[in-house]
Amino acid sequence: MTGLYYEEFAVGETIEHEKRRTVSESDNQRFCDMTMNQQPLHLDADFAADTEFGDRLVNGLYTMSLAVGLSIPETTDGTIVANLSYDGVEHPNPVFHGDTIRAQSTVTDKRETSDGERGVVTMHVEAFTVDRDDDEETLVCEFDRTVLSLKQTNQ
Repeated sequence: MTGLYYEEFAVGETIEHEKRRTVSESDNQRFCDMTMNQQPLHLDADFAADTEFGDRLVNGLYTMSLAVGLSIPETTDGTIVANLSYDGVEHPNPVFHGDTIRAQSTVTDKRETSDGERGVVTMHVEAFTVDRDDDEETLVCEFDRTVLSLKQTNQ
């Protein structure tokens, strides 16, 4: 278990997530298939070529889900009771097949539950594409994730 207990989160702390993922065409296709999202902008190269993007876009919900997944080891792996909400989701820039994604989480709020047994932690999660040639990063997704966290003192 590598996640943090409620007491270990510090408001204002930014947690850089070590794992990265290069998104493949197959990742995007499978996610669209599993969620029954057949939007041609994600799946049809000819259709997408005629859009302002010029190519197929990775499904934004996949990008968000990937950002959450990349954040788990350093935040909530084995220490979470439940995800409570995802708020303020934005996709300021597109993701394309072959883009590498990295994520970071900044703790923005924390409070104990009314019974004092657990804690509620809110993190602002940001996902970036990373250009290997010049280490340039572009923000592609951001949102607030609120979790119900175990307290170490109760373990």
